[in-house]
Amino acid sequence: MKFNINNFIKNSSHGPKIVDFQDLDHIDGVSISAVNAGLYKFKRDDLVLFYFRDGANYASVYTQSKLISENLKWNKKIKSKKIYALLVNTRNANALTGSEGYDALKKISLDLSSKLTQIQKRDEDTPKQIFSKEILFGCTGTIGEQFPLEKIKVSLTELVKKIKYTQNKLIWIKAAMGIITTDLKPKLAMAETNIGSSKIKIYGIAKGSGMIYPNMATTLGYIFTDATLPSSVLRDILKSNIKTTFNAISCDGDTSTNDMVSLFSTNKVKNPEIKKFSDKRIANFNKAMHEVLLNLATQVVSDGEGASKLISINCINCKSEKDAKNISFKIANSLLVKTAIAGEDPNWGRIAMAIGNSDSKINEKKLSITIGSLKIYYKGSIFKNYDEKKVMEYMKGQLIEIEVDIGQGNKSFKAYTMDLTKKYIEINADYRS
Repeated sequence: MKFNINNFIKNSSHGPKIVDFQDLDHIDGVSISAVNAGLYKFKRDDLVLFYFRDGANYASVYTQSKLISENLKWNKKIKSKKIYALLVNTRNANALTGSEGYDALKKISLDLSSKLTQIQKRDEDTPKQIFSKEILFGCTGTIGEQFPLEKIKVSLTELVKKIKYTQNKLIWIKAAMGIITTDLKPKLAMAETNIGSSKIKIYGIAKGSGMIYPNMATTLGYIFTDATLPSSVLRDILKSNIKTTFNAISCDGDTSTNDMVSLFSTNKVKNPEIKKFSDKRIANFNKAMHEVLLNLATQVVSDGEGASKLISINCINCKSEKDAKNISFKIANSLLVKTAIAGEDPNWGRIAMAIGNSDSKINEKKLSITIGSLKIYYKGSIFKNYDEKKVMEYMKGQLIEIEVDIGQGNKSFKAYTMDLTKKYIEINADYRS
């Protein structure tokens, strides 16, 4: 099943169905478990474990916020060549929790590594001792609240007991549901490609709905592949693709303390040996990776808090990519633009206002603005055949495409955002209640 963005921009009253999601199945080397650790007042999965029984090469990108969560401090100190587990909790960000929050992760890692070592002794012909520094953490939720150490520790026995060595679509959806906070829908994506003649799978899940604005990673996103690739190549692949995917989205202009996107390779497919990112044999893999990351990133925006419309802003013909990105995000983060689109009001003057507020030099005689396929402003004046009624009709749709032609170069950048509705205020006003 191919990814279809229209499945994810429907009103929340039309809940997603299992057929809306791509058919992620088994991927060798990844095991999944999800349980209810009682982190919420109501019953739901809120603790998810990804277990790599033979280890996985990995790469991560993190937020560039000056205040970062304790789990990111932990992750950044890990020097192990392989990772054996990723533990993700929701409801609590473990940010601004000080040494107590960090020490909680240390205690959990020691307990979890011991339990996974016992699993190794039970299930593996050549069991390996798993160490605490071979475990990554993902945390998401409220900032500044005491980390629920005891609830998570008590749940580890059940979490390890429920590890599933064979995956299917339902298990992937369960994992994706287990990491969400204010999201209305789980976010999954997949692609199948090849390295040489070897067939490769790429699966991914993500969460994100608010506090979304790029400054490195912009959400929680976890990508898994059965390819055999060194961590150095994974790092280059992730960094090269993140800027036009997870770093090209904005819901509200705010950057989280916990942003994290990680890529894991289980090395189960014995593809041709790849030592450098420049190797032409991974061109298809790199393209497929971008497809998965962009699918997940646009799902995050489509599910933005209170969103009713997905908006793309393509800024073209700029002097530099920096200018194009700056202008795109000035439009994407404009509250006036976002509210006008929510109200289906073709007030294109707000787009022009945002362009003028950018740090880039603008020549209005070279500037053109298009919404959908409808030209509005063309090289210094309103387009002669501009029909506001047609634009108004177009804006009733759920996918709104804006193109801004600066006419001063050949560089471009496309950003993605959502409209700003009354529901956004309701969600964030009631976030902790």
